[in-house]
Amino acid sequence: MADSADTVHERRRRFLVQALSTGVLAGGAGWNLPALAGLLGSIPGKMPEGKSVFDLKGEVRVDGQPASKDTLVTAQSHIETGEDSLIIVAVGDGAFMVRERSVLEMSGKRLLIRGLKMLSGGLLSVFGRRAEDERVEMSTRTATMGIRGTGFYTEAEAERTYFCTCYGHTRIEIAGGGEAEEIVSRHHDAPRYILAQPDPGSGKRIVPGPFKNHTDLELMTLEALCGRKLPFVIPGDSYEAPRRDY
Repeated sequence: MADSADTVHERRRRFLVQALSTGVLAGGAGWNLPALAGLLGSIPGKMPEGKSVFDLKGEVRVDGQPASKDTLVTAQSHIETGEDSLIIVAVGDGAFMVRERSVLEMSGKRLLIRGLKMLSGGLLSVFGRRAEDERVEMSTRTATMGIRGTGFYTEAEAERTYFCTCYGHTRIEIAGGGEAEEIVSRHHDAPRYILAQPDPGSGKRIVPGPFKNHTDLELMTLEALCGRKLPFVIPGDSYEAPRRDY
């Protein structure tokens, strides 16, 4: 996904423009629930038992079938999104925003996700805190990431992976092992690119990247679907739920 023509970025820009116009972020007021409900169609809150899909737009398929609000997503589901499409789902202790032109394969048991394989596209996700032996393993063509109680955003391309540890602790490794980095982030502190080939300047395959294409408002929505709050405070945030630790 080329940064200069990234439709996902344009969708995010439109989302924020709508948020501002409806008063969600007006005057530093933070997350205004009635306004956000008007924008998303309902107030983000913990998903009821037996429900997975909070919102979807465009062409989305789950396990090979067209998705709807009644689709049940499990820890072994396969999700594909088309052009200008997305789906927001909650599964167990995790919630996801799968962006357009994405292919995501999950593995696990029932509602406990243990693995995520991002073949293409963009994924914003949050997970509850887990023990070391229950961490989520995330993989793309160029990288693997170990995830424990973390919010993160990734974009998977053929020659590089973008990965932002929005908050929490992750371990990033190049595909096949070798070069690795431990990341502890409080607020988007260390975005990275993981390259298929070494960077000509540094000789490294894990290199600093920009903060791009995801927002705290989106993360807040995902945490709300799990009955949690962000671990940091957004000015004016008045949503009442337990604020998670790292």
